[in-house]
Amino acid sequence: MEFENDIEIDRLLGQRLKAARQRHGLTLDAVAERSGVSRAMISRVERGESSPTAALLVRLGSGLGLSLSALLEDAGTGPLARRAAQPVWRDPASGYLRRNVSPRGTGSGFEIVEVELPAGAEVRLDSAQGAPALDQQIWVLQGRLDLTVEGVRHDLAEGDCLQMHLRGPIIYRNPGATPVRYAVILAASSGAFPGHIA
Repeated sequence: MEFENDIEIDRLLGQRLKAARQRHGLTLDAVAERSGVSRAMISRVERGESSPTAALLVRLGSGLGLSLSALLEDAGTGPLARRAAQPVWRDPASGYLRRNVSPRGTGSGFEIVEVELPAGAEVRLDSAQGAPALDQQIWVLQGRLDLTVEGVRHDLAEGDCLQMHLRGPIIYRNPGATPVRYAVILAASSGAFPGHIA
């Protein structure tokens, strides 16, 4: 399920962020402090007046204890997630395409995400302060991926799989002339996914 247009996804993301903030009984100021994102930016995102980047959504999501998957998906799908129904989102800054592959609402302790990173593109992510560490594996399906995790660089070729306990900054970069496709398998922490994306 691809979103109809950027305005629709911006509005939906804003509604979900606001609902999560209110569910947790948090003010805009509290989320700003937890996420490191300004109060004004959070307000613009909640009103659907800003097209948030992957980096911004990761920080906001982790400040609220939500993964990007949780922000992009509807309610549970049951044990089968057909490809046509899997939520797809494109980062407005890098152009990377993210597909939530795993069925939702099953109580499973992990999730699978498929990513296509355009040639020459780069995505820099950092979770909010105090967000729990994330256990994940990156499996390159096609192309090459230059991955820097907490300052340590890894050059991954097709078929390579890297496991990491992510606690800090990460940079995904496609050094090639064609898109790179990779799968990310994320393990739940305390029954919920922290806010990192892949």
